Amino acid sequence: MKSLISNSAQIKTTLTQYLTLVSGDYLYGESITSLLLTIAECTKKIAALASKGNLDTAVGNFGATNVQGEVQINLDVVSNETFITSLEKTGLVSGLVSEELDDPYLIKVAGDGGEFLVVFDPLDGSSNVDVNVSVGSIFSIYKDNKDNKDDSASLNFLQSGNAQLAAGYALYGPCTMLVITIGSGVQGFTLDTETQEFVLSHADIRIPETTSDFSINASNERHWEAPIQRYVDGCKAGRTGCRGQDFNMRWVASMVADVHRVLMRGGVYLYPHDNKLPARAGRLRLLYEANPMSFIVEQAGGKSTTGRKRVLDIKPDEIHQRVPVIMGSRLEVNLIESYHTEFDATHAEVKNSSSLDQTQLTQSS
Repeated sequence: MKSLISNSAQIKTTLTQYLTLVSGDYLYGESITSLLLTIAECTKKIAALASKGNLDTAVGNFGATNVQGEVQINLDVVSNETFITSLEKTGLVSGLVSEELDDPYLIKVAGDGGEFLVVFDPLDGSSNVDVNVSVGSIFSIYKDNKDNKDDSASLNFLQSGNAQLAAGYALYGPCTMLVITIGSGVQGFTLDTETQEFVLSHADIRIPETTSDFSINASNERHWEAPIQRYVDGCKAGRTGCRGQDFNMRWVASMVADVHRVLMRGGVYLYPHDNKLPARAGRLRLLYEANPMSFIVEQAGGKSTTGRKRVLDIKPDEIHQRVPVIMGSRLEVNLIESYHTEFDATHAEVKNSSSLDQTQLTQSS
């Protein structure tokens, strides 16, 4: 990849300039650049609406629920429509998947257009909007590898996270940031409100391998599996515990905000499988939440897993599939994975022992 602008000049490098500079170094560079710039414009519009708070009708309960069973606010709907309308006009996209839509949104494109698929969560953490806490948008771009563009089945979208061409998120906080990867590192851009340009502010982001922060919803503690309970207990015990150091717990309840903290400062973000709803594999959606964020985290030198399997290796069975997610500083994620491995091995031994006892009992009878 071509070298970036020198550190002293990074603040002057716009998103357009950066993508133009590197577009020749990655697959489908010109088209991906166009899509990323379109998505950037979407995030600017959403940021402007979110910044108005209750002064705008875009904030407030929409009075409906999405396919996830979650209550929609008006800004959810407006954000979703912003993505759809803008991406449909590019002529590059044949289909979209959104958290807010039950089914894939198919786009008729003339000729050889429509090479790509875009999946997105238009407004992550939207329940935070009415209390003025950071929210975001998450997105990912795939190649459309299906010959029949008129097929309404979702099989186009059922690709593992390894197939992502680009991914990113926008964070709407004290400032608006756009963080992207095209498979060669992670770059962070901050929106200059005067020029309305995204400018490079965080080049080549790297997650520290070790950390003293973890991010988890502690209200679910009673439902956690033993490996997660073991990890969190070790963190909470501080210097006097098995870890021998003090930890801080952070939880914003917006994946974008929580993972952004990990990306900037190190740490581990956990939304694990639990027994609160045993039939549900996890909380987060694989296609448009877990995969894009895992791609970003890995490109920043971190690691992402379910506790038992690398997230990016999972091939989805359906577009709204849920998975457990543990991501962040590599050494912490490795430790959590080792706890799962030890637990599963012990559990298997106990199960095998019980089966053997039952067999012996049956034979003796």
